Amino acid sequence: MRRYSEAFKADVRRRMTPPNRQSVSQISAELGIHVASLYNWRKAWRLQGEVVPASEKEPEGWDSTDKFTVVLETAGLNATELSAYCRERGQANRRGRARPPQEPRPVPRLRAAGPNQVWSWDITYLPTTVRGVWLYLYLVIDVWSRKVVAWDVAEREDPAIAADLVSRACLPSGSARGARYP
Repeated sequence: MRRYSEAFKADVRRRMTPPNRQSVSQISAELGIHVASLYNWRKAWRLQGEVVPASEKEPEGWDSTDKFTVVLETAGLNATELSAYCRERGQANRRGRARPPQEPRPVPRLRAAGPNQVWSWDITYLPTTVRGVWLYLYLVIDVWSRKVVAWDVAEREDPAIAADLVSRACLPSGSARGARYP
């Protein structure tokens, strides 16, 4: 019967644990160790309280003993220690629809060399004489000449009003002042 050093066994344990998560069959094929020996080592490590998953599955596929062992290991950790624990084991990933941070998008730089090449629009709150009541000024201006292309005043902020104003501003008739909105 062949004897293996503790350093060799530690390397095998590292391969079995996250983030590596190699299966027993993979390790057996790579290192030439009999599968029964690997299963016995894994069982001994688990009895010592170490997290050695039964397969290379993600943590969602672990059995209850593996999950419970992790809960016991992390019970006394604060948030910083817990995040370090997860990073060491390859478990610090984003869940759900969260995406990793991305580079900021470049700000579009628009240059107008003449009138009616670049327009800008805004909605501005206008106070009234009645306290707490506001009117909304919808405004489209030409960036080059700073001329008001279209405007409207409404009692509510509504994307339909803004869309209607922009479509009226694009009309070639020149009269973009349109309907009043309640």
